[in-house]
Amino acid sequence: MEMCSLTHFARKQREITDIDKKKFETVYELCDTDKKGYLNREDLKMAVVMLFGYKPSKSETNMLMDQAQAKDSPGVCIEMFMCLMGKKLSSDDHYQQTRQIFNTFDVNCHGFLKLEDFRTAFSRVAPRLPERTVLEAFRLADQDSDGHVSFRDFECVISYGQANS
Repeated sequence: MEMCSLTHFARKQREITDIDKKKFETVYELCDTDKKGYLNREDLKMAVVMLFGYKPSKSETNMLMDQAQAKDSPGVCIEMFMCLMGKKLSSDDHYQQTRQIFNTFDVNCHGFLKLEDFRTAFSRVAPRLPERTVLEAFRLADQDSDGHVSFRDFECVISYGQANS
């Protein structure tokens, strides 16, 4: 388990509880359908879906499988699975959260946000927020004043002040 104890970035860590560990074990057992003692690629993808609610990308699956194969295993053993899923659960992945918020604002899938996107999002989550506040938020995010907020601009605003926390 020592390979999973390294933290490369200063991130907020969530404590892994006994309930979390039991859930990992249960999901592992459910996904090891052939009772072979390891999870293959498809088993691992299903486990991530069951635990985190999304299908991992090919590159994420490759990364997880590569870590298991470094141990000369045909798949992910339960100890490695517990370690990997614990690390995944404990990391507060700020980038992913920011990306999810950005995508929620970007209802038209332009890859950038317009003032209208801000108005729509704020009207849903804070309908009584004054229009002036929405305009100020947009102006703050639109750092180059081109009428478009890129993900990078959005991330900069969302991340403001978090470097020290």
